[in-house]
Amino acid sequence: MAVTRAERREATRRALLAEGRRRFAADGYHDVALTEVAGAVGVTKGAAYHHFESKAGLFRAVVAEVQRELGERVAAVAGRYDEPWDQLRAGCRAFLAAGVDPVVGRILLVDAPAVLGWDEWRAMDEESSARHLAEVIEELVATGGIVDQPVEPVVRLLSGAMNEAALWLARSAGPRSLEQTERALDRMLNGLRVPDDPHRT
Repeated sequence: MAVTRAERREATRRALLAEGRRRFAADGYHDVALTEVAGAVGVTKGAAYHHFESKAGLFRAVVAEVQRELGERVAAVAGRYDEPWDQLRAGCRAFLAAGVDPVVGRILLVDAPAVLGWDEWRAMDEESSARHLAEVIEELVATGGIVDQPVEPVVRLLSGAMNEAALWLARSAGPRSLEQTERALDRMLNGLRVPDDPHRT
């Protein structure tokens, strides 16, 4: 079966994304040249510009891909549990653990806010991980799993705290730091629970 022009264009786009992702994770945004990314996959710089317009455009597409994958990863881990509280705890832990992943850490947590700007980065975050967090907090408030309170401030506080912790883990921490952060997370989450909850751990 002959490969169509559209299929070739998509294959080129995917190759540029994959190579850009590899280089951004290894070297950081500022040390990556679009010409080198294009050359590595056997296309011209003009072809790379056709697909992404600029290095920033390629980076934005890579960030969106990594952000989407992280949201799916967090949702998949949380989805292994039936109880909303267990879903919240597992999802938060999965997000923190992503901080030690060099792809997530360097691209999503270190470079993306600086390159894309805080507002754009936050909007992308809200479409993935933060959305899942809001959904489980809403369910816990509705079912009495945590103290009745407005959902939005809780989501913002938890999201901000976890982003900061994940960034710290991405920059300097090892396995022991992740364990310590998970224990601190558990103490923080337990502070939200209804007093004398028989399921408190």
